[in-house]
Amino acid sequence: MKTWTFVKPIYGHSHFLHLLSFIFLFSCGIATGIFVTSYIKTVSFNLNVTQFSFSAEESPLPEPNNHTAVQMPRVGLNEYLKVPESVKHDMNDEELRWRASMAPNVDKFPFDRVPKVAFMFLTRGPVLMAPLWERFFKGHQGFYSIYVHSNPSYNESDPETPVFHGRRIPSKEVGWGKVNMIEAERRLLGNALLDLSNQRFVLLSETCIPLFNFSTIYSYLINSTTSFVESYDLEGGVGRGRYSPRMSPEISINQWRKGSQWFEMDRQLALQVVSDTKYFSIFRRYCKGSCYSDEHYLPTFVSMKHSEKNSNRTLTWVDWSRGGPHPTRYVRSEVTAELLVSLRSKSNCLYNGNSNSTCFLFARKFLPTALYRLLTFAPKVMHFNI
Repeated sequence: MKTWTFVKPIYGHSHFLHLLSFIFLFSCGIATGIFVTSYIKTVSFNLNVTQFSFSAEESPLPEPNNHTAVQMPRVGLNEYLKVPESVKHDMNDEELRWRASMAPNVDKFPFDRVPKVAFMFLTRGPVLMAPLWERFFKGHQGFYSIYVHSNPSYNESDPETPVFHGRRIPSKEVGWGKVNMIEAERRLLGNALLDLSNQRFVLLSETCIPLFNFSTIYSYLINSTTSFVESYDLEGGVGRGRYSPRMSPEISINQWRKGSQWFEMDRQLALQVVSDTKYFSIFRRYCKGSCYSDEHYLPTFVSMKHSEKNSNRTLTWVDWSRGGPHPTRYVRSEVTAELLVSLRSKSNCLYNGNSNSTCFLFARKFLPTALYRLLTFAPKVMHFNI
């Protein structure tokens, strides 16, 4: 028993020393491994940096090659001036007027251009006198643009002549004497203004005819120093009697005017008409019932704001001599060469400040039954194809 008691402590102490030695050596191994690994990574990184430095010195980076750079498509002046082949678009009226009201502030054009006349037809359905207009426009491509505003319910069942094909703008319903008539006119102007080459704008109906050949009318309009918006002060129920006192103070009764809706204007005035929100909103609110906006809005607006460059007359002849709410409508038997000659020199007027016997370039209302006789007389009386 004494021997066993003496050996046991000695054996336990020796085992403990071996354990400490093992832990110490194991810790030293781990520390050495960490140190060696860190050193190897450092040396490898320095070698890579040195190698990169040598490589950079021996082979400098190449200069940028403009010839191999990606070429972006050029959006230049031609792209800006390009007119869409189709007059169809998805702009609403507000968006259209905003887009159409844009105008350059630099008067001189940095490109060669041929000024065009925009012929704007406000119709219920087809352009009834289309074959006559075909003769009128023939051979003058590039000098005119055509825009047609017809009732949305019109299904275009009548075949269109080539010159009117695809020229119908996005349209809305129009009621005679209502404010939406003015909206349609401004819609036509807005679409026509999108073409920067359009410099003169004439409003026509489906029953209108030209009284002269294209060259004569084009020269008359392009060289005019004024616009042609009929505007006059008229006493009585169909004049001042249609004025609403609620339009005051923006529009007074002394500023109230009447005139034909069939106008012709230059680009500057057209821009002002599509941009107007103040006076048009007044007409929309207060010109109702017996107040026909198409007879008063433009005459009043132009007289108030732009009278200095307006002739105060219309270029479209209409016969009101028989009385009633509508002018005379001409049928086949009433159309003669003598009638057309008389309309071409109906009266005297001022043109660019000088007396002139050519006062009307267009006339209405001619019904489809008169078309054949018009086509017969046009080459002789109106000098078409000359």
